[in-house]
Amino acid sequence: MPDSADTYLHRVGRAGRFGTKGLAITFVSCSTDVDVLNNVQSRFEIDIKQLPEQIDTSTYNMCFFIH
Repeated sequence: MPDSADTYLHRVGRAGRFGTKGLAITFVSCSTDVDVLNNVQSRFEIDIKQLPEQIDTSTYNMCFFIH
């Protein structure tokens, strides 16, 4: 988890490029992570949802990057 809202947005923005639909999954493991996500939500006026039980993978072009 990045330590700033700007870095977080830059990284998850890579999930959907050039008119494609993207999916970013963020693992929140401590209170600092919660603070960053809350900052992202308020700063960019978005609502980050919890991971649903089911994800329709046919909606996405699956490509994985491991850092």
